[in-house]
Formats: sequence, structure tokens, C-alpha cells
Amino acid sequence: MQGNTRTGIIMATMIEATPLIGALGLEPAGGPVRVYTGQGGAVLAVSGIGKVNAALSAAYLAMRHGVSTIFNIGAAGATGNGMRTGEIFHIGSIVEPDRPRIMNRSQRASAPDTLEGFGMASLATLDRPLVSAAERASVALLADLVDMEGAAVLQACRMFGAGCYIFKMVSDTPEHQSDTEIVENIRQLAKPLADFFVTRVMPLSA
Repeated sequence: MQGNTRTGIIMATMIEATPLIGALGLEPAGGPVRVYTGQGGAVLAVSGIGKVNAALSAAYLAMRHGVSTIFNIGAAGATGNGMRTGEIFHIGSIVEPDRPRIMNRSQRASAPDTLEGFGMASLATLDRPLVSAAERASVALLADLVDMEGAAVLQACRMFGAGCYIFKMVSDTPEHQSDTEIVENIRQLAKPLADFFVTRVMPLSA
């Protein structure tokens, strides 16, 4: 991993981020992006949902806070039935089904940085949520999980020469087709996700 004095973290929502903000003792830092900082060297941005928000937040952490490594962590939906809610996976490859290459319409794919010792999964990043079983099945052959931020964080990190590591927690599966149920799952799983990041991932970023 690249050496850095501060660790950048991007999470999409306050529901996901609140337990980690508390665990790291972070406080609001102000500015156009909702950023939290603390004495331990971590800088956490709550980006908001979607590719544009995620890319802007990654660029802001790189430019304003000088981080050279960014972790994108948060919830993702399973595209098939082989995963359980609460499982956390390290992302090894990303596709963007809604952003094919212009010249030949081929699938756009990218690979974030990875660490050893974690269960791996592939990720599809789209600009719209996939909730129904049919919607999930439409990308199941391309990726294990689906989110709305990962690829954008990676693209911004590559532009600014920053390392990018992505961890996603399974918040929902094809059995979960209610937005209310998915949000409640995220609320219940946010604390275990924070514990996982603090105990298993952060020691590797030092």
C-alpha cells in the first residue's frame, strides 16, 4: 500500500457512516463536502448516493486533504442468491453496465487495489438502484454485487494517483425488494461494518 499520512474514507450515507465516525472519534470539518476528521489521521467523507457525488468527494479528499489512499466502504446489493446479508467482501473488479465504451459499446471494467486475507467479490456500479429480483438478474452474469459509487471513487482515485480499496457489505439480496426493508438492514449492519473496518482493515493501512 502507498505510504500516506492520512487515510481517506468515503461512505455514501450517514446511516452507514455514523458508527464509524463514532468509533474513530471524528468531528465535522466543514467545507462543500460533508467531511469528518480527527486526531488519528483518518478523513471520512459522507458523499451522498450516486457516481457524481462519490467522484466529487474522492477528488475533494485528494485535493483538499492530501490523502493518497482512499477506502470506499458501504452497502451493496447481491445480484444472486449465493450471499447473505451482513457478509463483507473486498472488491477485486468493477464493471459499469450503464456506461459502455463509446466507440464499440464494449463493457467498461476496472480493478481497484486489493489487500490479502479477505473474501473477494466483483461489483457493478450503476446510476440507479436495482431492487427487484429481475433487475438484479440483469447484471448477475457481470458481477456479484451492485452499488452506486464504487466505480466512480476508483476513477477519481486513478485520476489523482491515489490508491483505492473497496469493501462492500451485503445489505440486501433478491429476497429483499422493499426500500424500507433494505434501509433497515443497513441501519442494523452499519455497526458491524464499522467494527470490521477498524479491527481488520485499518491496521493494514498504517
